[in-house]
Amino acid sequence: WPLWTKEVSEFPWTYDTEETCYFLDGEVTVTPEEGNRVSIGKGDLVTFPKGMSCTWKIHKSVKKHYRFE
Repeated sequence: WPLWTKEVSEFPWTYDTEETCYFLDGEVTVTPEEGNRVSIGKGDLVTFPKGMSCTWKIHKSVKKHYRFE
């Protein structure tokens, strides 16, 4: 799986395809446009559904593996 890193920041994101991520490091809050805020961090395996729009708020720099379906 490819590796993605990102520094502390906040940005909107829309998933054009389903994405599965395994977090190696970092702390993130993801807030979907229509849903509840979710905290994600080291050791978490997460799948984001195709079409989901959200805001990522990175509290601690992120390092994650990802895979598109």
